[in-house]
Amino acid sequence: MTKIVEAAIEADPKLPIIHITRDFDATPEQLFRAHTDPKLFVQWNGPDSLANRIEIDYWDARTGGSWRWVSGRGDEQFAFHGCFHEVRPDLIVQTFTWEAQPDGVALETMRFEDLGDGRTRLHAQSLVDSFESRDAWLQSGMETGVNEGYARLEQMARDGKI
Repeated sequence: MTKIVEAAIEADPKLPIIHITRDFDATPEQLFRAHTDPKLFVQWNGPDSLANRIEIDYWDARTGGSWRWVSGRGDEQFAFHGCFHEVRPDLIVQTFTWEAQPDGVALETMRFEDLGDGRTRLHAQSLVDSFESRDAWLQSGMETGVNEGYARLEQMARDGKI
């Protein structure tokens, strides 16, 4: 099996969904922990320009829980919030809203596929409310943020920090 070292980011042609797939030299348990422990999440999420600039307002990573975090660059602030709909070791389903566009709510699903030998394939998808929203996300520079954040996550796994 070929290892996917950069996130494959694809638009679904029939639905307003973005699919992201990436392999990690990490176990599913490590990736689950990195996605649910706020102290770990703030260390890898987002582009390098916002690295370590995430402040957790609240975070309750359990089925029925919710979250909110704020990041910033210079005078700009970006706040996001959502709810955890399902949280279990192989799957996280949550909503995601950028507070500057409060009517835009995405439904995100992350699955952790065990590839064996301490490797995991992350399958993530974001369902947004329209094709226009999906295309705006894709043109926003999200690819840079996703790949830079996942590279930090991979390094954290190599360094034994998760």
